[in-house]
Amino acid sequence: MANYLFFRIFALVFQREESFVSIYIIRYAREKRINKEQDIFMDKKIKALFFDIDGTLVSFKTHRIPQSTVDALEQAKKNGVEVYISTGRPKQVINNLGQIEHLIDGYVTANGARCFVEDTLVSQHAILPSDVKKIIEAADRDNYPAIVVSESRFAIHHYTEEVYEIFCKGLGVDSSVFADVNDLGDEPILQITPFCTLEQEALLMPTLENCTSGRWHPAFTDITARGADKGKGLQAMADYLGLNIEETMAFGDGGNDISIIKKAGVGVAMGNAGEELKQVADYITTHVDEDGVKNALIKYGVI
Repeated sequence: MANYLFFRIFALVFQREESFVSIYIIRYAREKRINKEQDIFMDKKIKALFFDIDGTLVSFKTHRIPQSTVDALEQAKKNGVEVYISTGRPKQVINNLGQIEHLIDGYVTANGARCFVEDTLVSQHAILPSDVKKIIEAADRDNYPAIVVSESRFAIHHYTEEVYEIFCKGLGVDSSVFADVNDLGDEPILQITPFCTLEQEALLMPTLENCTSGRWHPAFTDITARGADKGKGLQAMADYLGLNIEETMAFGDGGNDISIIKKAGVGVAMGNAGEELKQVADYITTHVDEDGVKNALIKYGVI
């Protein structure tokens, strides 16, 4: 009887220990896989950086680029890494990058609708005139503003106090750049920003033949041609520059950054980014006001 009890207790202890060993092995394997994935990212040679502006480079709190970010980009350039902008803003209203303007090698603007390096146009995608008409008709019907961006102008349809509060006061856009939508003539329309609700957007988008939408602010969304988003803009720039996509690193904080964060060799979400963007990022850095850009560049050996 004693022998029976001894072996019974031994078997129970062995099973328990075996269970602990199994758990340890599983945890070890998981940690090794994660570390291996991190090592793969760390081993990448980053040659080009792509930055969203508002909430990524520029603080919503100070409306300036944190000095730590300026210093980090200066160092990246010294290390031979190129710096590009990827923004929902058209070039006409990019007015808050004076601190780093001398470092910028090219632009993905209007959410990828117009991409250029110096005076060379890399790619451009215009919204179909029939889709432009439907978007403006919806704004008229539901009585909300819409910002219309052409190749050279920035126009407003139904100017309201909300436009002033968000674009002029909040984002620092000079209201004097606003043209009348009737002055755009026959210029191709690259982007339209209707100040519509999510529900209105959901009703509008299926009626458009060839458009995509990227919302980075609760009050409005950016509508471009389907061939234009930041991810496609990144690919067009990489093709033009002769870069392997794995050599690119992109930073963002909003819903319109999802495509480029997914496309880049390394996609970084700011600490202040929305949850949807964080879910697709390779790395989540700290807040824009807490050295977010600098910390990510250090982590990946860019500086």
